[in-house]
Amino acid sequence: MSAELLQTMQRLVSQTAEAMKPADYIIGVVETVDPLSIRIEQKEIVSAEFLELTDAVRDYDVDIEVMHVTEKRAGGGGYAEYASHDHDYRGRKKIRVYNGLHVGEPVYLLRQAGGQSFLVLSRVKNHANLTGQWG
Repeated sequence: MSAELLQTMQRLVSQTAEAMKPADYIIGVVETVDPLSIRIEQKEIVSAEFLELTDAVRDYDVDIEVMHVTEKRAGGGGYAEYASHDHDYRGRKKIRVYNGLHVGEPVYLLRQAGGQSFLVLSRVKNHANLTGQWG
């Protein structure tokens, strides 16, 4: 096989692979949250219609099972029914996990092979703007 033919074949393979745009991961930065948009590659902004979110980057509800007893607490007033007591807290409970993104957070995205859609996988760093009771 001649060197020229080999170079031509290599170029064609390279061009074909580039045209297919195989999936790859990208780091983006959240520009807005409502509606969601993420800046990638310093210039391009991807809007919500092209973003799919995992539970790691969105608020969602989930069931949990609990089996514990509350801490003893007195109600006051001196009456027997308000004396220090506890309660069982058991069963399946619904909770909300607040994983929604905030402006300025860097995120990992996976570009769909051959397309313009992105899967937002996770944050690059810990959550920003935690506001919970123990946060």
